[in-house]
Amino acid sequence: MVVVAVELHDLALEVRWYVSHDLLHAREDARAAGLPFPKAAELSKRLTRAKKTPERAWLGEVSAVVLQQSLRDLETAYGNFFASLNGTRKGPKIAPPRFKSRKDNRQAVRFTANAFVVETGPDLLPTTDSAVGIDLGLTHFAVLSDGRKIDSLKFLRRAEKKLKKAQQSLSRKARGSSSRDKARVKVARAHARVTDARREFHHQLSTTLVRENQALAVETMSVKGLARTRLAKSVHDAGWSAFLNMLEYKAGRHGRELIRIGRFEPTSQVCSHRGVKDGPKPLRVREWTCGDCGTVHDRDVNAACNIAKAAGLAVSACGARVRPGLLPAPRRETGTHPDAAPSPRSVEGSPAFRPVEEVNAWPSPR
Repeated sequence: MVVVAVELHDLALEVRWYVSHDLLHAREDARAAGLPFPKAAELSKRLTRAKKTPERAWLGEVSAVVLQQSLRDLETAYGNFFASLNGTRKGPKIAPPRFKSRKDNRQAVRFTANAFVVETGPDLLPTTDSAVGIDLGLTHFAVLSDGRKIDSLKFLRRAEKKLKKAQQSLSRKARGSSSRDKARVKVARAHARVTDARREFHHQLSTTLVRENQALAVETMSVKGLARTRLAKSVHDAGWSAFLNMLEYKAGRHGRELIRIGRFEPTSQVCSHRGVKDGPKPLRVREWTCGDCGTVHDRDVNAACNIAKAAGLAVSACGARVRPGLLPAPRRETGTHPDAAPSPRSVEGSPAFRPVEEVNAWPSPR
């Protein structure tokens, strides 16, 4: 695809050079014959007719924007020349448009936003067995089901002092003054730096996640609802919507799968180890112990694991970062007769508590 794009760029340069010379010839021929200059609309129709002829059909192999830009540039050059002659344009005199060498390295082509140079297919990445659940938040921007936590850099919060100072300087300037215009530009640039830093962070993280994982699961976020709470500034500063949009289009481009689950899934209430719902918990609770299996869960890692499971992903690392809790020993062991033979399931006697993994490894009683 890169080779095709380079070839089209070279062809566009050739077309631009040819069209510029052709239109300039038309103007100069009219001037030499004592005729009025052809208008831009007439020259544009001439280009359209030329593309339909067998001799110049190759002009249609590139975007029509290239042809129109050549025409506009020639119009601008003639306009500046005539304005320089009659004195309406300040500065030194400007020479009339001239024919340019094909070897001139200063030639360039420009395209508008909706002019597509080349149609490319998906840039597929090598397949991988990895899958990940992603829990977005404010304390940590993202927590992954494999236990990794990505800090929230809080770009707006960190730049608040500089933004406040620039805004105060702007408010003290007189309206309509040049100093106020300079202050306004400083405020705009300060906000632009915050936006650019946040966008760069989103791009780097989304690219890393898409490259590492074949499937990604995220929870649908109610950004509008959260933006009406006292957390509004932090929610906007995080930029979840922009990040999820990046994940979506990059996953589609590179042959990955992005799965969104409903925002009403009780991801923070369910034990990812056993699937037992343990009830709602306030935000201040960052760790909790499952009442069924005794596993101590990190709230966010557990939620990321549940997001992956709700999306139907087999996340092998799910639950690997939880800490085993302690469980009371079964009743039939607590009353064992001292002369009885030791149970093959006992470990160094009969401790009062056993690790969860050890309890899960026991055979079920008959």
